[in-house]
Amino acid sequence: MSQSYRINSFDEYKEAYQKSIDNPEQFWGEIAENFTWRKKWDKVLEWNFTEPKVEWFKGGKLNITENCIDRHLETMGEKPAFIWEPNHPEERVRVVTYNRLHKRVCQFAQVLKNNGVKKGDRVCIYMGMVPELTYAVLGCARIGAIHSVIFGGFSAQSIADRLDDAQAEFIVTCDGAFRGDKVIPLKSVIDDALIGNKTIKKVIVYTRTRTPVSMIKGRDVWWEDEMEFAEHQVEKDGVVSFPAEEMDAEDPLFILYTSGSTGKPKGVVHSSAGYMLWTNYTFNNVFQYKQGQVHFCTADIGWITGHSYIVYGPLSAGATSLMFEGIPTYPDAGRFWDIVQKHKVNILYTAPTAIRSLMGFGLAPLQGKDLSSLQVLGTVGEPINEEAWHWYNENVGKKNCPIVDTWWQTETGACMISNMAGVTPAKPSWATLPMPGVQPILVDDKGYEVTEKDENGMLKGNLCIKAPWPAILRTTYGDHERCRTNYFATYPGLYFTGDGAIKDENGFYRITGRVDDVLNVSGHRIGTAEVENAINMHAGVVESAVVGYPHDVKGQGIYAFVIDNNTHSDDELTRKDILQTVTRIIGPIAKPDKIQFVKGLPKTRSGKIMRRILRKIAEGELENLGDITTLLDPNVVEDIKNGAL
Repeated sequence: MSQSYRINSFDEYKEAYQKSIDNPEQFWGEIAENFTWRKKWDKVLEWNFTEPKVEWFKGGKLNITENCIDRHLETMGEKPAFIWEPNHPEERVRVVTYNRLHKRVCQFAQVLKNNGVKKGDRVCIYMGMVPELTYAVLGCARIGAIHSVIFGGFSAQSIADRLDDAQAEFIVTCDGAFRGDKVIPLKSVIDDALIGNKTIKKVIVYTRTRTPVSMIKGRDVWWEDEMEFAEHQVEKDGVVSFPAEEMDAEDPLFILYTSGSTGKPKGVVHSSAGYMLWTNYTFNNVFQYKQGQVHFCTADIGWITGHSYIVYGPLSAGATSLMFEGIPTYPDAGRFWDIVQKHKVNILYTAPTAIRSLMGFGLAPLQGKDLSSLQVLGTVGEPINEEAWHWYNENVGKKNCPIVDTWWQTETGACMISNMAGVTPAKPSWATLPMPGVQPILVDDKGYEVTEKDENGMLKGNLCIKAPWPAILRTTYGDHERCRTNYFATYPGLYFTGDGAIKDENGFYRITGRVDDVLNVSGHRIGTAEVENAINMHAGVVESAVVGYPHDVKGQGIYAFVIDNNTHSDDELTRKDILQTVTRIIGPIAKPDKIQFVKGLPKTRSGKIMRRILRKIAEGELENLGDITTLLDPNVVEDIKNGAL
């Protein structure tokens, strides 16, 4: 990596930030020179937030896999690109060098081609955390197919919805996946998702768990057979080659589905060049990555964190990325610390939920574990509370490792607001300062910039961004109007994040949580409408309303208020039935933590549910519920309060 865009001091940060705001085209144009282009761009940036339309490096041609793999081969071919730690600790670790990665990605690109996949086709990937998942992702990118990775915990119905929305024609999956002491039957979930599907032509199945599966003739093929055949096609006299498809800078790279405030998940689209540059720039600067370090991001590649900080960010920087198949508590709560010790991990990037969960096991799992290789710690997915921050700092980092508290979203592609390890100041539970190129603004509900400080000298408001950064989402797949209304219509001229924030006298930001109808559970966004729709599918449910409430481990739990048809005699059994329904329709991740049966919901005369009242009740604030005179029937509030869990 060129040192030209590594920020090494707080003064350099301030200088880079100012340059990026004063002349973004020059600033990002110079950084883009560090990558491999087939054709240089005509214009660095064109944008307006009204349509919205954002184009970075317009006219430029490249392929992201040449930047993540090919350009490293001459100098780093035998360096590990991935270290794979399996779910079962006694199973063999796999080390994938850049040369091996190149060969496997070329092979899988050939497999895709052999099975009829073309540039622009959508390929759904539903796999466990195995190296083959990265070959599938990068194989798609190499031929210009648009990958859409779906987290292995989603249900058949959730997959069916996503396949339908993307009009996907191809699926890559596994027979099953190991997750702790469970085996998840991925292929059979895919089979259920494909009932009634009219678009899927091929399903490629990788063998991982030896779970019995049904293979449909003409549609389903085995990964191993296809790869063996492709190997002879891409390797001649020991030389591996599969020419990467030339992509326009603005061609879509992938779709990643995220929960919205309506029941239907939305497919966030990221482009090729801008996303590549932003993940690389933030990876190098936030974590201060140095060649030879081992970077361990504990996320699943089914989420944006895995895309950006297991695959594209580290590989574009020529880094070594550690990929973990299992969970932090299997076979015991010392698993993360075993991995750090075994692989001499230098950078550990995980979620506050994982930290809080591990705190619950006390310090015994840390005893006797050598964590001295750690140099940088990071958190992602949700704001970290101070208690967890201090526990992480003292017991894992031994007060020697800077903690980067990163705020960003699926839609932003990579880190937006974060301290840089050892370079810019940290403040427990604060994301602190924006990355160069990011222009945050706090606005009130009417869209005016907040200028009045509160009694603590803080500015508090809804967090928006004033100008585009390279990895801003380009659209929501197949529905650009939804992109406009979701992110750009609430406050015209601004990108609305959906989060609230406070800003202190130093210009540091602290994210206070969602201000829209989206929950943040264990760092994963789940739309209230999505959960309500699933609950309402249960035969005994008349109507429901879902809100978030503070949860000791997950950060936010799901509290459901449910009106049922009173035909049952066993509340507990009905609760279990509702949980089963939600699991079938969305997946276990969306199961409510609390279900309260109610006679009615607090609605205005126009029929709108007053969620702020339900939120306060869920949080245990039974007094000071605010004005309830506008409700159609204020008496329902008393009933709900009396039955609060």
